[in-house]
Order: sequence, then C-alpha cells, then structure tokens
Amino acid sequence: MNSDTVTTPFGRRGVSYAQLAHQFASQRINTEHSIDKWKLFRRICEARTVLGVSDRSLAVLNALLSFYPKTELSDEHGLVVFPSNDQLSLRAHGMSEQTLRRHLAALVDAGLILRKDSPNGKRYARKNRAGSISDAFGFSLAPLIARSDEIEAIAEMLAEERLQLQRMREKISLCRRDIVKLIELLANCTDQDRLDVFHARQIVITAKMDRKTKAPQLNLILDELSEIRDDIAKLLKKQLEIEKISANAYQNERLIQSSESESYFEDGSPVENADTPEAEMVETHPLAIKANQSSKSEGTLSEEKYDLQTVLRACPEIALYGPNGTVRSWMDLKTAANVVKTMLSISQSAYDEAERQVGPQATSAIIACILERSGQINSAGGYLRSLIKKKHSNSFSVKPMLMALLRSKNVSQRGSSITSLLKNTSHDAYSAC
Repeated sequence: MNSDTVTTPFGRRGVSYAQLAHQFASQRINTEHSIDKWKLFRRICEARTVLGVSDRSLAVLNALLSFYPKTELSDEHGLVVFPSNDQLSLRAHGMSEQTLRRHLAALVDAGLILRKDSPNGKRYARKNRAGSISDAFGFSLAPLIARSDEIEAIAEMLAEERLQLQRMREKISLCRRDIVKLIELLANCTDQDRLDVFHARQIVITAKMDRKTKAPQLNLILDELSEIRDDIAKLLKKQLEIEKISANAYQNERLIQSSESESYFEDGSPVENADTPEAEMVETHPLAIKANQSSKSEGTLSEEKYDLQTVLRACPEIALYGPNGTVRSWMDLKTAANVVKTMLSISQSAYDEAERQVGPQATSAIIACILERSGQINSAGGYLRSLIKKKHSNSFSVKPMLMALLRSKNVSQRGSSITSLLKNTSHDAYSAC
C-alpha cells in the first residue's frame, strides 16, 4: 500500500487522503437535502475537465444513476446502488468488464462515488422483515449530494470562461475584418508596400491562433491586431486630411481665378466686377471651372468624350425627374431636364439659346449639374446664360464640370466611410461587448 493511502470502513481498498475527505464529507450531508440526479449529471458533464473524468467514465456514472430508483437523490431513500457487472455493462452500452472496472476506479478517484464493500466483496442489499432495504453494499452516490454546490460552481465558472473565450474570438474576427476594410480604403491612395507590411503583420499574428488557444494568448493576439488597426486608422485619417486640404486649395484657386470676371443674370445684362451674392455664386462656384484653352470643341458630346453614365454618376438627382423616375437614355435625360428647367425657373429663351450653342445633350448635362448644386445657386437662369456665354468663347466645357462634381462626391463618400468605420471599430465598442 502507498504511503498516502489508508484503510477505511468504506472498503477494503486503500484510498488517498483526498478520497478520505470526500468520504467523511458524504457522512455529513443533510438528510433532508435532495437534488435532481439528471440535472446534477448534466452539470458534472459540463465540469468534467476540472473534475478529471472522461466521457467514458461519465457513461458509467450515467449507468449507475439509472439504477437509482428515484429521480431525486436523497439520503432518505438510501444512496447506495448495487448492480452486477453484467447489468452495469449493458447499461454502459456493452462496455467490457475490464474497462468498466477502470472507469469505476476513475469515478472513485474523482470523488464522485464511494465503494461500500460487503464482507465477501459482492454487491447486494439486505432487507428487513417489512421488506425494505436495511443495508446495501455497492457504490454510494452520497458524494454527489455532498459536492453538488461545488460542482455547480465549477460548471458556472467553466461556462463563463467559455463565454469569455467566445467573445474574445469574436473580437478578433471583427478586428481582422476591420483591418481588411481599412486596407481596401487605403489601396488607391498610399504605397502598396506599406499595405503589404500591415498584411504580413496580421498573418504572422493570427498564425499563432488555433482552436485550442487559451484566453491569455487570445488577449495578446487581440492587442496586437488592435495596434495594427489603429496604425492603419491613423494613416487613413492623415490621408483624409490631405484630400480635404487639396480640395480646399483647388476651390480657393478657382476663387482667385474668377474674381475679375463678369456675371450674367436672367435678363442677360452684364455686371462688371459685381459684388452681389448672385454674381459671386456664378463666378466662384466649382462648376464654373476653367476649360482647356487649346480645345476647339463647340460643346458637343462626342468632342468632349463623356457618356450618359458619367452624367448620372455626377448628377444622380436628375434621374428622379425622368420618365417613371429613371433615366435610361439621352432622350430621358432631355425629358428630365425640361422638368427641372421649369422647377428652377429657367426661362425658355435661356434654354433654347443653350441648345443652339452647345446642343441638346450638353444642355441637358448642364441642367443636371445646376440641379445638383441648386442649393448654392441663387439664379439658375442667369448661371446657365453665363456658362453658355463662356462656352461660346471656349472658356468653359461640360466635362471638367462633371469631373469636379465626381471628385467632390468621392471625397465626401470616402470621408463618411472612414468616419463610420473608425467609429464602429473603436476600442470603446469592443470593451462594451
């Protein structure tokens, strides 16, 4: 016998001091305390890694519980079961006797059951004259009641750990997704080698993770990925600021170039160096950009090389006024332009003059651009006359006006996307999980 085992009244075999403690604890259970054996069994299954029992051992415990006649484990009804090895093997799905003995010993070592041996080593029960069991020899289930609170606490602890592990993995997945999105936003506006470095760092970090990675390692991985995400976010913010500064510089340059020009209003009368808000709007509006002085175009569509889709991308609002709320052809665009012309109080004479000078398609495109910036133009008719006059002198063309609108939309959309993404991927959002 080992030096750390003693012989006890609970059986002839030697037991460890830990098992002895469980034996004495089982003698002190409250006789009025009862617990649902199957609910307790499920909690043991959840806590099996800490209790130190395998799934095969749990199958044997399940078989032992099935021999207990009541659903509620209680000292009042006795806590000893005494099945034969043959019957126990059948209920343990045909487990061999040698394997059965090994798993019974594992359950005893784990402190979940106790052996209560008879003088001859067999399992049986004695009945009194009234027919009730007075004494039984086999396996005692008393430790299950004695340790029920402990088992419940272990199961709750493991469940919380699994939940924390799941949340940690979710945070890592979200962080990886954010890194991919941020890199995609940077793809067209920074050095590709720099993005490759971020991507390589992410691969090296995530290569450390597998299904068995524990919470401390996952926490380190999340911190490293969050650092990469923050670095990319800072780079994006810096790029956005550069684009905003570039856009403002371009607008300021246009303001200087057009400060000495003339303005034309609805009645067609010129105003020299006008100080009125209408005059300033006509000449400093981003749509009235400088045309290519070397161009010999008279404003036709084919010469300026822009198509209907370019117009619709730059001026999406015009589509709402087309037939059935859509614009599918140049004819639909002209129909929408006629509706918008009336809505913006552009006179028929101004519209007809524009068609004579630049053609119906270019006129429709100009009307679409005016609609897109209508909130910044006080006199749409005067603005149209001014543009056509400049077109006639080759100081204005439609395509740069469309491109200016597209650029402003791209900058605005990118800024909104970055702001939204950075807000959704902040550390505060993750800490709230």
